[in-house]
Amino acid sequence: MVDAILGNAGGPPAADLVKNGSTATFMADVIDGSKDQAVIVDFWAPWCGPCKQLGPALEKAVKDARGAVKLVKINVDENQELAAQMRIQSIPAVYAFKGGRPVDGFVGALPDSQVKQFVGKLAGGAAGPSPIEEALAVAKEAVAAGDQEQADEIYEQILQHEADNAEAIAGLAKSAIAQKDLAAAKQRLANVPAAAASHAEVQAARAALEVAEAGHKAQGATAELEARIQADPQDHQARLDLAVALFAAGERERAIDELLGLVKRAREWNEQAARKQLVKFFEAMGHADPLTVETRKRLSSILFS
Repeated sequence: MVDAILGNAGGPPAADLVKNGSTATFMADVIDGSKDQAVIVDFWAPWCGPCKQLGPALEKAVKDARGAVKLVKINVDENQELAAQMRIQSIPAVYAFKGGRPVDGFVGALPDSQVKQFVGKLAGGAAGPSPIEEALAVAKEAVAAGDQEQADEIYEQILQHEADNAEAIAGLAKSAIAQKDLAAAKQRLANVPAAAASHAEVQAARAALEVAEAGHKAQGATAELEARIQADPQDHQARLDLAVALFAAGERERAIDELLGLVKRAREWNEQAARKQLVKFFEAMGHADPLTVETRKRLSSILFS
């Protein structure tokens, strides 16, 4: 099934869909090129922070449109005359051309969902899920069903088509963490491209790795930590360490109960260390996880009581 999905992920080569343009090639690439299909022009510069955010989102949306739209990137520092002719006053600036004329555009970075909508409209309608997105959905369903082996296979196939896919890399990293192979997880996350470092799935995987590493250090110390707490219920550090060890061992509910109890007893201890550790748990589990949602409610009732 997944092979059939990703088999449609080919389409025109990426080099044919996304290219660097210039003043000299603008007429052929954009004006003439847009007579056959929509062409998006992205005016950007290497020093522009929002451009670094928008650029990858635009490229992905164009590739996902499967050849219905092309993208031409114009470096304004190297093409100042063209930027002046187009009256570019702020970047990133994006223009869409059809039939040799500009038909739409926007200035500034947009959320990925709006970028996809913008490209989808030019492609002739709302853009549906790409083969990669469909495969990621199947992988997540496999994880939810407890079939991690199938999910890993899908993630590997995705990376064969899109080597820098952040969600697939994060998925394999989480799988390695679940198998206690922290070195492999760390290596996976080291391969995440800088532009995708802030992706929610990547952040969740990093948080899960951090918690797992802390739990690994406390491995085998559970009994000792419980004894310390039994001897001194005010040993907050022992309770925090116990929660981390329990979470890493898969006893999530018990770990959370320990931290919630610590928040209730000593909210301000060690600069709110218990609350901050809970936030790390939330990131590791995922913000949509039912346990995260339930625990956030319990934490709020404690903090605002």
